[in-house]
Amino acid sequence: MAKPKAKIKTKPRPRPKAKPRAKAPSPELPHITLSTLRRPPGSHRARIRKGRGPGSGIGKTAGRGGKGQTARQGGKVRPGFEGGQMPLIRRIPKRGFTNPFKQPAQVVNVRHLGQLAEGVEVTPDTLFGAGLVRRPDRPIKLLGMGDVQRKFSVKGVTVSASARSKIEQAGGTIAS
Repeated sequence: MAKPKAKIKTKPRPRPKAKPRAKAPSPELPHITLSTLRRPPGSHRARIRKGRGPGSGIGKTAGRGGKGQTARQGGKVRPGFEGGQMPLIRRIPKRGFTNPFKQPAQVVNVRHLGQLAEGVEVTPDTLFGAGLVRRPDRPIKLLGMGDVQRKFSVKGVTVSASARSKIEQAGGTIAS
């Protein structure tokens, strides 16, 4: 039986130390004017000309694959179509109703009523004139955040319970 060869251990060589690099002098930047502007090289590529022969790399089928619906002009499937499988929108249960015509109330806090002039009646038009709401013809609701310093008479605006108590404590009136 042959003797196994003994492995010779070698010392690892020390890696040569890297020489310190000399800093390259920064090139002098040219004076830029509108007449000297150039786009960076490689930033603009020519458009792909499809179907111009096999040498173009995108000839014959012009990147549309083989035959069938997707190879045709306008050959796409409608959004949500899953290849005949029952679509997700039809698989999930339906419940309830969402009113597409709902108009959420525009919110105004009572602290902003101080921007109105003294003795002005709080109506959708005065709130619109002061820039507190965007549309005077949409629902508006007064909320009770902040303090009321003056008397206000409120008409044609929905009022929360906390806003109602603060306005009435200040001596104001609220007409429905």
